[in-house]
Amino acid sequence: MSEISDRLTIHRLAHTLGADSFADDVRAGLTGKRKSLAPKYFYDDLGSQLFVAICRLPEYYLTRAESEILRNHSEEIAASIRGPVRLIELGSGSAEKTRYLIDALLARQGALHYKPVDISPVSIEQSSRELLKTYPRLRITAYAADYFTALRAMTEEPVVRDERAMALFLGSNIGNFEMDEARAFLRAVRRVLDRGDGLLVGADLKKSSDVLLPAYDDPLGVTAAFNLNLLARINRELGGEFDLKKFQHRAIYNESEGRIEIYITSLACQTVAIRSLDVEIHFEEGETIHTENSYKYDPDQLAALARETGFALERTWMDSQRRFSFNLLAVR
Repeated sequence: MSEISDRLTIHRLAHTLGADSFADDVRAGLTGKRKSLAPKYFYDDLGSQLFVAICRLPEYYLTRAESEILRNHSEEIAASIRGPVRLIELGSGSAEKTRYLIDALLARQGALHYKPVDISPVSIEQSSRELLKTYPRLRITAYAADYFTALRAMTEEPVVRDERAMALFLGSNIGNFEMDEARAFLRAVRRVLDRGDGLLVGADLKKSSDVLLPAYDDPLGVTAAFNLNLLARINRELGGEFDLKKFQHRAIYNESEGRIEIYITSLACQTVAIRSLDVEIHFEEGETIHTENSYKYDPDQLAALARETGFALERTWMDSQRRFSFNLLAVR
């Protein structure tokens, strides 16, 4: 279903994740051999507010590093693809960071077609309408869908011969994919792009665990609250009986795999009922629920990932402390 106004089209290709999906995934994740919960469920209303708080913590360097790069290099990034350019963004959210690039592109060309993708219809409609108020020369075709559904829809659209595409995958979201998932995702993006187009990918860089670990386990306990909110959400929405005092947030850096691993650890031998699922989940003391991985990259890995998926790593921008990177992948 689509909604069309003068400068806004919204393709509603998928529903937001509902209670049934959450219940099914909780059942599968907590009754499996190795307990896990999907990180996509972090972001209910409370979880989203907690993540905003995380981004403001002094230990959480990622947001500041990313903003520094965009402030200092958005004009170079915008000029890296010969225009005119249309802008595709995967996981657009509030699109606050995207404004740096919208400003830079509009300074170079008379108008801009922006194509954001986000799973949340509410988020994408709100952010799109706010952008249109700010930018009278902006036109938006938005996709309320998961990445792969939106990308398939884009491949069926007419080709615009007189403009190039710049796709964006901001933040460090590429790090939340397993390596085979990252390759599958980049190949799907490649299928909607042509020679002369490019993909700008944010990637967190490998660094000392002394820097990494506090970013995922801050002394104020905000990240712990964010992680444990998964159990609180099960209590609220599925009739769970988790006593959060009997569980603990845990972050480790797996250096051999180059990733931060996030867990919830049971502090006691205990059994927890989830009433709406009609199940009881047993935990041994020290048993964990895996909730997220966050891979960290080095330049050679990023170049290899580009080669394997139909791109070439053309240019990298880093913040002043070389903690985070934006990487322009050119279509081969």
